[in-house]
Amino acid sequence: MKKRKIKIFDTTLRDGEQSPGASMSITQKVEMAMMLESMGVDRIEAGFPVSSEVQFRAVEEISRKVKNATIVSLARCVKGDIDAAYEAMKEAEDKMLHLFIATSPIHRKYKLGMSKKEILKAIGENIRYAKYYFDKIEFSPEDATRTERDFLFEVIDVAIRSGATIINIPDTVGYTIPEEFSELIKSIVRNIPKISEIDLSVHCHNDLGLAVANSLAAVSSGATQVEVTVNGIGERAGNCSLEEFVMAINVRKDYLPFITNIKTEKLYNSSKLLESLTGLIIPRNKPVVGENAFLHEAGIHQHGVINNRNTYEIIKPEQVGRGTENLVLGRHSGKHSFKEKLKHYNIKLSQEQFNKAFSKFQKIADKKKEVCDEDIFLIISSILGQYPDGYKLDYFDVKTGNSAPPSAKVRIKKGKDKRMSTNTGNGPIDAVFNAIDSAIGIKTKLENYIIHGVGAGRDAQGQVKVVLKIGENRYAGRGDSTDIIEASANAYINAINRYNFSLEAAKVIRKNNRMKKIKEVS
Repeated sequence: MKKRKIKIFDTTLRDGEQSPGASMSITQKVEMAMMLESMGVDRIEAGFPVSSEVQFRAVEEISRKVKNATIVSLARCVKGDIDAAYEAMKEAEDKMLHLFIATSPIHRKYKLGMSKKEILKAIGENIRYAKYYFDKIEFSPEDATRTERDFLFEVIDVAIRSGATIINIPDTVGYTIPEEFSELIKSIVRNIPKISEIDLSVHCHNDLGLAVANSLAAVSSGATQVEVTVNGIGERAGNCSLEEFVMAINVRKDYLPFITNIKTEKLYNSSKLLESLTGLIIPRNKPVVGENAFLHEAGIHQHGVINNRNTYEIIKPEQVGRGTENLVLGRHSGKHSFKEKLKHYNIKLSQEQFNKAFSKFQKIADKKKEVCDEDIFLIISSILGQYPDGYKLDYFDVKTGNSAPPSAKVRIKKGKDKRMSTNTGNGPIDAVFNAIDSAIGIKTKLENYIIHGVGAGRDAQGQVKVVLKIGENRYAGRGDSTDIIEASANAYINAINRYNFSLEAAKVIRKNNRMKKIKEVS
């Protein structure tokens, strides 16, 4: 049987980043995009340019750097959104617009306040408008699985006749089940003859834990593209997991006669990189990439695996990039060994970034006997998450115990400016946070604090993730160190720097928009 090619559309940097606390800096998004490109992803949805200044700049930078995948930008059926997407992707070698509008009864009534006729008109007008800028246009009827079947067919027909080259069927709230979704895809193929001339895509959410199953059902019923995210991150319960979908096809070739361009040996690398960039910790029992995926504790399992790994393993660790790297780093490792480790994980840094990363590696190696791969990912995450002109922790001193309120003294620097402050708190970390606030002169509210040990043993690093509310918005920050108080302080400052960066980015965009208007008038 001839195997059918399934295109992989990765939306980690758009839908995935919408996970609470998963926001990434521009530099981090570019690094993740480069990893996705190296893995063989066909299409990378880089962001929603009109939604924020940072989103616009991230899409712009990814469009410059990625050469071997189609860059996609999201847009509503609004001309301003389409214009922003075009401007952000001007330098992309291969670009595509992803246009959407909600079509289900509940969305029409409560979100859009639009009739069926108005929605059909908006679809036609905006796709035709977008054709002036884009050869490739994907159209998504949002909440398609809760849309009346006849109206959905009408929407798809109008979209194709107006110029859409990909039709995407989103299970926006993870409502459908495999048998039902399979029948829907088959009915679209039967009732829309022109669908055979273009790609039919699916975008499944995981609210009922069925995103991967629904996606597999869809490709078995005629879909030619699947939208996924690394580690399955995304809104609410997440999206179809890239690694789970790809390995299901890879393992069950007898039942799923499909192929993808994905280099499966890079799946674990991409998973760990995303974990370190976002701070969203992979559950130990996560399929394919979780720490327990290839561990066996039960005696009967261990006996079977010792004799033949196939007794209890349907995937070989090396197939997904695990257990193949024997280069151990420590205090005696030089730049060449460190560079080889980065090369193994397809991490590309500028010379300045490499020097900073190696310097941090040396400091960690002096404290630990062995620097594990998780440490390497933390180092890279910290370098990519830095704001060169932002605040930095220059010095801290903490006094704590059960006989007096904990206190902390900190010195914060920004360029040549240094600020010192002392404060107290409910504990040593709270005292440090209060001291940082008073030194910088900012009012914040700590909404989330997560600490995660990386590596094993007493010298393991701690990774801290915080979410701060500053004004009306929330900003995530991450920090790492073998000293958990220092890791906490760095995470806190990282979140404040992200807030300041968003303000500066907004000023730049507003200035550019003013200059653009002046040129148009003149």
